[in-house]
Amino acid sequence: MSSLLKVEGLVTRLRNGAAIVDGISFEIAAGETFALLGESGCGKSMTALSLMRLLPDGVQNAGGTVQMEQASLFELPEREMRNVRGGKMAMIFQEPGLSLNPVMTVGQQIAEVLELHQDLNADAVLQRSVELLDQVGIPDAARRIDEYPFQLSGGMKQRVMIAMALAGSPRLLIADEPTTALDVTIQAQVLQLLRDTQVKSGMAMLLITHDLGVVAETAHRVGVMYAGQVVEQASRDELFTQPLHPYTQKLFAALPSAGRAGQSLSAIPGSVPPLGSITNGCRFAPRCDKAWALCHEQTPAWTVVGEGQGVRCHLYSCAVSTVLSTESASQLSVPSIQNSALSTQRSVLLQVSDLRVHFPIRKGLLQRVVGSVKAVDGVSLSIPKGRTLALVGESGCGKTTLGKSLLRLVPATSGSVQFDGKELIGTGASRATMQMVFQDPYASLNPKMRVAEILEEGMSALNIGSNSTERQKYIDGLLDKVGLARDSKWRYPHEFSGGQRQRIAIARALAVSPQLLICDEPTSALDVSVQAQILNLLKSLQDELGLSYLFITHNLGVVEYLAHEVCVMYLGRIVERGTTQEVMHSPKHPYTQALLSAVPRIDGEGRTFIKLEGDMPSPSNPPSGCHFAPRCAHVMPTCSSYPETVELSATHRVSCHLFN
Repeated sequence: MSSLLKVEGLVTRLRNGAAIVDGISFEIAAGETFALLGESGCGKSMTALSLMRLLPDGVQNAGGTVQMEQASLFELPEREMRNVRGGKMAMIFQEPGLSLNPVMTVGQQIAEVLELHQDLNADAVLQRSVELLDQVGIPDAARRIDEYPFQLSGGMKQRVMIAMALAGSPRLLIADEPTTALDVTIQAQVLQLLRDTQVKSGMAMLLITHDLGVVAETAHRVGVMYAGQVVEQASRDELFTQPLHPYTQKLFAALPSAGRAGQSLSAIPGSVPPLGSITNGCRFAPRCDKAWALCHEQTPAWTVVGEGQGVRCHLYSCAVSTVLSTESASQLSVPSIQNSALSTQRSVLLQVSDLRVHFPIRKGLLQRVVGSVKAVDGVSLSIPKGRTLALVGESGCGKTTLGKSLLRLVPATSGSVQFDGKELIGTGASRATMQMVFQDPYASLNPKMRVAEILEEGMSALNIGSNSTERQKYIDGLLDKVGLARDSKWRYPHEFSGGQRQRIAIARALAVSPQLLICDEPTSALDVSVQAQILNLLKSLQDELGLSYLFITHNLGVVEYLAHEVCVMYLGRIVERGTTQEVMHSPKHPYTQALLSAVPRIDGEGRTFIKLEGDMPSPSNPPSGCHFAPRCAHVMPTCSSYPETVELSATHRVSCHLFN
């Protein structure tokens, strides 16, 4: 198969000489998906920007060639390169909210691409814009075309970005983390849309991601990138059956799953080395448990192992008598623990009964209340001591609002929240026994305060410790617990990596000795290796301190690994609850089944994808009867009334007329 894109020896450097992308080579054929896989900071996005010639100030192409359909992209004048961008090669950027123009309507931004790359008149441009929005699954496209980006959800913004990228009918689409932070249902729709487009048009795709499940479902060939170099390249089947490089093996071993719930994940120690810090030797050697003296002294050469398969590692480039095991981490057999313990076997720490959080909608000059947003609408749940309850559901279902209402960061409209037998709603009870770990640690940490000040702030407010010296001694112990050096407490948040900042956020929560942590998507934006470190930390803290967790997430792999019980939330209500085994392996509610069917799996044994029609209704105007009925394939006349909760077992409950 002839190559559509051929990259040879690509080098991208900072002006000071440090290489960000250091001599990478790969090819992509028409209709093929090539995935670049690796941790943040390894150079994946900079590779894409190099191909598009969109490098930021201070960064320059310093070597190599990029051929696309016989044209050398680095030799084209800028005028011709503008025709390539959007016309022959298009890019979906990682953050659609920052990539879309906030002062232009969706239609205007798509029309801009069509006018540049397609010979269409005004009426044809409008018609084609509507067709593209409809193609990417935007409901009521003719109306949405006149809306601005701020009026769209995150998933819709991403779909608009895809529509813009496809408007020029590109031969190659570069998708930079196209599904990061999206719900699994939206992620599945976006990936299916890209696959369908490939089948229809023969478009090639360069997929940049750190999600192994997405790679397993979408890619034909994979390049694993580390510290600016491609360290392994193989077909998807070869990579997932027998990963060769120790870095690739560790990425697989870091994946959370039900089978590894009984023991710690194999987290990769340390982090990606700074640019230019390793000039001799293997760049992965400082983090590799298979490294020997040669790995620190000599840079490994690229070794061809088979047709289309190669690796950059001394294990294969040297005459080694016995190559260390390359057994896929996904095939490792580890004992699992039983998640089926009943809540009644342990004393209940948190008991929530019929909790409601409604926000008034005000309009007019006098700001009269004309309705309400029912963010949380009659939720009941319980969390035993030392256990983890996972709360899952699509964005906008009320998960975060529920977590904040338990801490009284948002006021509850009605209901009861009892913590260790004491009522919290309407009382002045202390909130120190419950703490929250937020999704974005950088946004939740004061950038003007050192770590020591951040950790001491809550302790001072609650009079923990007799003086600052005593509190600082306690803080040193906290840093030990979360795996940070004691002298790091005199640094500012911006001096830490994402995973380290999340550790600081956890230490801050632990500083006041809570019994319950509410973790709101604490690993959603982290690499799989850093995610493994945080999950190991949470697991060890639970074992050591007897903590309970309310774990809010849309990562169902994390749920299987960490949680004992699961609540599935839809439009402010719990629609299914049970042990992790019951909900994840025997889901009953049609919504739960759709969520699980959308999860990409590396073993290739995923369920048939159940596409949910439309978007989640607005909580300000929920459907009458069963809230899920407008999107349900099993809807029937009785769904006009909201179903009662049915007990399927002592621990498994579902709210669905199919079981009444």
